[in-house]
Amino acid sequence: MSRLSRGLLPAVAVAAAALPVLALLPAAPAAAVTYGTPTITLSAGYLSGAVGATGDPTVTVTVAQSGAAASALTVAASASTRSSVARTGDVTVTGTTGTRTLAVAAQGVGYTDLTIKVTGLGGKTASKTLHYAASAAVQSSAASRYLTGSSDASAAVDAGGGYIVVADDESNVLRLYDRNASGGPVRSWDFSSALGVSKEIDIEGATRVGDTVYWTGSLGNNKDGVVKPDRHTVFATTVSGSGAATQLTLAGAYTGLRDDLIAWDQRNGDRYGFAAGAADGQAPKQIDGFNVEGLEFAPGSSTTAYVGFRAPLAPAVTGGRALIVPVTNFSSLPGGSTHATFGDPIELDLGGLSVRDLRRNALGQYLIVAGSWAADDNSDPYALYRWDGLPGSRPVKVLDLPTSDAGGWEAVPDVPDLTAPGARVQLITDDGSAVLYGDGVAAKDLTHPEWKKSRTTWFTLN
Repeated sequence: MSRLSRGLLPAVAVAAAALPVLALLPAAPAAAVTYGTPTITLSAGYLSGAVGATGDPTVTVTVAQSGAAASALTVAASASTRSSVARTGDVTVTGTTGTRTLAVAAQGVGYTDLTIKVTGLGGKTASKTLHYAASAAVQSSAASRYLTGSSDASAAVDAGGGYIVVADDESNVLRLYDRNASGGPVRSWDFSSALGVSKEIDIEGATRVGDTVYWTGSLGNNKDGVVKPDRHTVFATTVSGSGAATQLTLAGAYTGLRDDLIAWDQRNGDRYGFAAGAADGQAPKQIDGFNVEGLEFAPGSSTTAYVGFRAPLAPAVTGGRALIVPVTNFSSLPGGSTHATFGDPIELDLGGLSVRDLRRNALGQYLIVAGSWAADDNSDPYALYRWDGLPGSRPVKVLDLPTSDAGGWEAVPDVPDLTAPGARVQLITDDGSAVLYGDGVAAKDLTHPEWKKSRTTWFTLN
């Protein structure tokens, strides 16, 4: 061994001896994981459903927790104030992300408050209250859906792509709905300011030709017999887009049709008593009243429209015929400067019932929703008739409509080919006068729009 090698040995030994000392130093402690209190929000604080319903409306639940992935959070109902309406186990929440879908299966009629709780990591929780209302089971529940946000559907037209635009006779709002799903409107329009009205138009009839939809008020007095000029409004909207992308713009209005009809009837010897039926103090829903509910164009025409009357009957006696008055220049009335002109009136035998809606398809086939002239919508007979639109032809009853459930049949958005086997048609109820939740409150008077609803049902015709 050289002197150099022998000199290096002590230094190497010292360095080697030092290494274990470094290895034995304790590691820095890991930072403790902390979790914040979870957050939970509901897309709506109120929700409605129906016993035995298919595809009831749902609520979107949004949850989060600092320090935790959304997938680590659980959401469930933890309490119900009235389990006879809905139990905690009747609430289902689907999804694992920060946005989930909540549905409720109703057990009985009434109201309950459901506590919806999110549980996060670290055992931390948060909750929200969902105010839930359930209505009774209906016939054909699998073929029925509920349009929420309004209970007074009164007229409807097809918007394409599985969507419909629905009018409300308690407000002037037009709402776009997915016709195959329960829930609120996709969008809505209120043309009150542009029309210069401050009260309800009482929209009762609508029809679409191309990209124009025509809407008419009832033209009658209010239920107390008071003349309300806003109800004399006829207006048109222009449609752009289709389906969920549908948009409406106002195209014009006319407020003289009521006066034109009365003057026309007076020139013809007061044949239908329009002046007396529309006089101040006269309620519109009388057998000899004055109330319009149907609107559709005549066969092969885009200018002559059929105006269908709920009242009067012709003659105004039990078993009288339903009345339709053709307006030969209807398409030029909204936004125009001319008065209405009329064709020969049409009287139809609907078994003593009157026109509640009227709809034509591209094949010239008509469906008439027939009901009573009276105001007690939830108990009187209803029927569906087919017709060819020709004055001399007699309508043929297709079916008697069920009347044991809440609501009166009020609108038919479109008409299928009535000769096709298994043809199906969708009808809509006006539930405004119905007591949906067993509390004695009419649906139109409910305080929350999510609890207001009209019902749609598909019927097989052949």
